[in-house]
Amino acid sequence: MTAPFVPQIALYRNWLAEQRGLSFANYEEMRQWSVRDLDGFWRSIWDYYDLQSPTPFAAVITERKMPGAVWFPGAQVNYARQVFRHVEAADAAGLPAIVSSGEDGKLDETSWPELRRKAAALALHLKEKGIKPGDRIAAYLPNIPETIIAFLASASIGAVWSVCAPDMAAP
Repeated sequence: MTAPFVPQIALYRNWLAEQRGLSFANYEEMRQWSVRDLDGFWRSIWDYYDLQSPTPFAAVITERKMPGAVWFPGAQVNYARQVFRHVEAADAAGLPAIVSSGEDGKLDETSWPELRRKAAALALHLKEKGIKPGDRIAAYLPNIPETIIAFLASASIGAVWSVCAPDMAAP
């Protein structure tokens, strides 16, 4: 028997009650808290998702102005590192990293170890080509697993990724 689906927002609300002693009568009340207490809300998001940084942050936000706000100064978060830290657990649970379908309608799955291996291989290739943190990588790729692999490879070395998919065009 499969466990019932619980929305992430409900899991987060439960976590806030258990870990922070915060309870809300409804979604709107929680939303109001999130915009009134920016430090508390965004710190809770950091903790709830167990974001990791090799360096600590000095504050959640330095100035409350847009543009110009600086969030979590001192932290160094890498999206690919955050994604790949769950590979073993997700693979052990039998969860695929990507389920895709081509124009032929055939479903295909990419495992977590395979996704990590392919992204690492491409990241090494990009480094060999001289790509370094802060460089920009732009791609014209369809919505296929290789696009996700290229994004994760780029992010893993600190490059800025931009993609335009041909299937986003007007009919």
